[in-house]
Amino acid sequence: MKARDLKEKFINFFVAQKHIEIPSASLTPENDPTTLFISAGMHPLVPYLLGQPHPLGKRLTDVQKCVRTGDIDEVGDGYHHTFFEMLGNWSLGDYFKTEAISWSYQFLTKELNIDPKNLHFTCFEGDQDAPKDTESHDLWLKQGIPEERIHYLPKKDNWWGPAGSVGPCGPDTEMFIDTNPNIGEIDFQTGCKQGRIIEIWNDVFMQYYKDENGKFSEMKQKNVDTGMGVERTTAILSGFSDNYLSDIWQPIIKAIEVFTPKKYEDNPKIFRIIADHLKAAVFIIADGVEPSNKEAGYVLRRLIRRAVRQGKLLGIENNFTVPIATAILKNQGNYAGVYLELNQNRDRIFSVLENEENKFRKTLNNGLREINKLIENKKIKSIKNQDNSLLNISGKEAFTLYESFGFPIEMVEEELQKNNLTLNKEEFEEAKLAHQKQSQTLSAGKFKSGLANNSEIITKYHTATHLLHSALRKILGDNVQQSGSNITSERLRFDFSHSEKLTDDQLKEVQDLVNQQIKLDLPVVIETMPFVEAQKQNALAFFGNKYPETVTVYTIGSAENYFSKEVCTGPHVTRLSELGNFEIIKEESAGSGKRRIYAILK
Repeated sequence: MKARDLKEKFINFFVAQKHIEIPSASLTPENDPTTLFISAGMHPLVPYLLGQPHPLGKRLTDVQKCVRTGDIDEVGDGYHHTFFEMLGNWSLGDYFKTEAISWSYQFLTKELNIDPKNLHFTCFEGDQDAPKDTESHDLWLKQGIPEERIHYLPKKDNWWGPAGSVGPCGPDTEMFIDTNPNIGEIDFQTGCKQGRIIEIWNDVFMQYYKDENGKFSEMKQKNVDTGMGVERTTAILSGFSDNYLSDIWQPIIKAIEVFTPKKYEDNPKIFRIIADHLKAAVFIIADGVEPSNKEAGYVLRRLIRRAVRQGKLLGIENNFTVPIATAILKNQGNYAGVYLELNQNRDRIFSVLENEENKFRKTLNNGLREINKLIENKKIKSIKNQDNSLLNISGKEAFTLYESFGFPIEMVEEELQKNNLTLNKEEFEEAKLAHQKQSQTLSAGKFKSGLANNSEIITKYHTATHLLHSALRKILGDNVQQSGSNITSERLRFDFSHSEKLTDDQLKEVQDLVNQQIKLDLPVVIETMPFVEAQKQNALAFFGNKYPETVTVYTIGSAENYFSKEVCTGPHVTRLSELGNFEIIKEESAGSGKRRIYAILK
């Protein structure tokens, strides 16, 4: 099955069940500072999962583009991906387990024609926080699933959330498929370990709320959140154990083969890394991110540079990222014509890739000089001390080259072999693993605050970003457009388009204008309206293609004399007097043509 057919079947099926299709949100979270990228279908819907009414109703379905960065170093096998598409259907306080499980089973067996005998299902086994999910178990039995193919598993396997320290959470029920039933029966756990039995879909039942004290209580609004990965499911339905053999990836793989005499089957790992990383980079750039040494920009830089250094291992010495990006943009049925932001930002995608590749090739050359300098120093010390053990390059030294210059370990070994030197590979892997754990810890830390817990201070700061945005436009001009934001419980950070550093007078003028509105105690009014009407009312909305037909608009001030009007998902305070005093504490560059402001509320 082709990916576009799977997506069409899924959306059409749930539209027939009275769901409304919503467009994919941007990869860069619009209102959630708790994560660098949207990594699951639920992230853009957090306010609605917490009880805010969605303008399109209680039943939704979508294809959400996602990026997950926690396992970038795992990319290279047949199933890990940095960028992927997630199919989802949602119930916001409407239907629950009965309908969700029935529809899941119907879609798998009737729409995708999967033999029920090849399916397994898991349910939450219960613990001190929540009881055993016998309801899901019994609903699978009602579908005709025999007891031996329904398995109870602990919280680490069959529980979702909360996204932060507090928030909605609950048991899930997962669906698995035996990909090779013809060779006979196999135990479920054994089949999973061997990679023969693979998860294909997950239904999450958000029925509990975890509070600040770690207590779990039943939620008033119970939600359903499901997720089915397009890449994995397409491969399974096509009979591939390697996702990269599907129609999603093959046009990109073929484009890489143009630049090297080697073929995919010669070294699939390298081809997979290049294809994966450049596709992720293309989508990230299209959503406004530029390479940098911080947060999302650092992830983007790392993806591009890792792709280039893997290309070097294939013998690719000339720039190749732009032609590969062209193949991604031309991927008919999957991306071309589906994600309008790709074509709209085509020139910028190419420019960012070309510039970053040029910079990194210079860095690689510098790395080559550094390793040769290190080799010479080792030789000199060895001769001086008459100690051959000093010729060895430590794993830590090799990792420094790897991390600082993006110098692949294979290239380090190649240079050492030329000089009859050895490398402590085990020590290198230890240093690399320690770095990965640190990165994952930092990434996990992003979920400790923000809209995941819908806290009062986060709500205040979010409202303040609207005031700041409007004040900047009134003082600097309509060229100012928000290009990103990050909110913690201590401060807000706001990125916007502007080519020059703001003067002290301009910053004071912006700050004073915001505080004037707060002193006026203006109301914050929420309205639901067609997106076309929101545009007629001059509501700010700079990512027009990602908005659904009906949107939520927040107006600060009266309808006739407002200070700010933006399309947004919230949350916000009801009156500005709740904010206190607004103070700008720092202004700096955020990249080419962008500025960044840090501010606090007192």
